[in-house]
Amino acid sequence: MQEQKAPTQDPVFQAGMKIISFLKQYHRYDVHGLEKIPKSGPALIVINHSLATYDIIMLASEIYLQTGRYCVGLADRRIFQTPGIAQFFSRLKAVMGTPEVGQELLAGGNLVLISPGGMRESLRSSNEKYRVDWEGRYGFVRLAIKSQVPVILAACPAADDIYTLYENPVTTKVYQKLKWPLPILRGWGLSLLPRPVKLDHFLSGPFQAPELQNGEVNEEEVQNFHALLRQEIHRLMRS
Repeated sequence: MQEQKAPTQDPVFQAGMKIISFLKQYHRYDVHGLEKIPKSGPALIVINHSLATYDIIMLASEIYLQTGRYCVGLADRRIFQTPGIAQFFSRLKAVMGTPEVGQELLAGGNLVLISPGGMRESLRSSNEKYRVDWEGRYGFVRLAIKSQVPVILAACPAADDIYTLYENPVTTKVYQKLKWPLPILRGWGLSLLPRPVKLDHFLSGPFQAPELQNGEVNEEEVQNFHALLRQEIHRLMRS
């Protein structure tokens, strides 16, 4: 799968860029460490996942505007099971997050963007903000090792301040049984409008994936690399 280019002629892409440009101004958005993004060749960009989610798209947009490189997002399969949203993400070239697709994209020299915590992480209550939930999520580490690509970490701590999420059993049970989000939240004042907090992305890396051993992924290396990346993303979330 060759390196993907931005669908610049697609009206959905053009409209999306305008919306993201507005959100960047609204949140006084900055990226720190953009020079860590390689000018060419593959890399796995690993990020935290807020409930707002659009901070992820803001980062991808800034990478594109500053480097000309288009990030391909590995998205949750639930997105592609939701009419309307599925079509929107497909138009932006996001793909269902499977190991096979990830390997194909990286083999084609793409920047691949992934959030290991996914929906589970985004539904954390505000009592757990500024943390990541990557427990048991090792797929992205195996993907980096199998593909032998560098990992770049990106964290946007203040994205957890856009909304207040309340801990409640309904959200937890619906996610556990159906894997659908049903948060109880509020934004600016008593509304659902996002708070105009300043958003900054902090990048770290690149972290070179451990070498394959006789062409195979060593599970001890998976555990060790995972622990290293979790430690670093937690540090970034305290930035």
